[in-house]
Amino acid sequence: MGRVTERRRVLRIRDGAIDHRADTLVAEEPLEIRLNGKPLAITMRTPGDDFALAAGFLVSEGVLGSAEELANIVYCAGATVDGSNTYNIVDVRLAPGVPVPDITLERNVYTTSSCGLCGKASLDAVRTTARWPITDVSPLRLEPALLSALPDRLRAAQQVFDRTGGLHAAALFTADGELLDVREDVGRHNAVDKIVGRALQQGLLPLAGKVLMVSGRASFELAQKAVMAGIPVLAAVSAPSSLAVDLAAESGLTLVGFLRGASMNVYAGEERIALPAPAAGRG
Repeated sequence: MGRVTERRRVLRIRDGAIDHRADTLVAEEPLEIRLNGKPLAITMRTPGDDFALAAGFLVSEGVLGSAEELANIVYCAGATVDGSNTYNIVDVRLAPGVPVPDITLERNVYTTSSCGLCGKASLDAVRTTARWPITDVSPLRLEPALLSALPDRLRAAQQVFDRTGGLHAAALFTADGELLDVREDVGRHNAVDKIVGRALQQGLLPLAGKVLMVSGRASFELAQKAVMAGIPVLAAVSAPSSLAVDLAAESGLTLVGFLRGASMNVYAGEERIALPAPAAGRG
């Protein structure tokens, strides 16, 4: 199995002091995702939670929506010339009767740890493939103070980041701020896929009434993954893209960016933010 971290010898310079020492780096390896035996996509990821990553990726692609639609996921042996298993290829088998999407050379995609499926999706594609509308069974109202606490709770749960300083993270919270799950990866889109894939495996989709918190920026792809999983709120410590804001506005997703301390920008879905009543004017 691939390792989450690796050690490398580095030249370290600190305040004029020079020495050589071992440094801990986050591992990055390719993962090929196959669907019913046919290659579908390759992503650069941090090894670990590979089955959840593959399942979450297929949720965002509109292929899977429940645990019952998934037959199994296995690592593929014989991935090298000598027949050894590199644990870098997974094959997802759909349950009987689940439609298999058309896999063509044009459909095969390569994703990177920085941007994911750049330019693949469109607003129309997400609108037509989303299984669950972003609606609140019970009206979701979040206090700004609760949102302000989420980045620190996410950071405190990042175990590998403490050793490497080189990982993104995604966390799933309840409307009360309870941490339900956190995943780390060199790609924030992979971290979200791992969160969503684990939820699918546990039969928890759609994730209504939950908050998805991500390190870094909020790209269109992350907003897409939130919408496809039925998550009503996406919060990020950095900026969103214009297309992410457009998707949030069209789908009913609450999108919060620049969530740092007591400051934040709400780009869409502000009706879910419980704002204090304006002070009465003086007569």
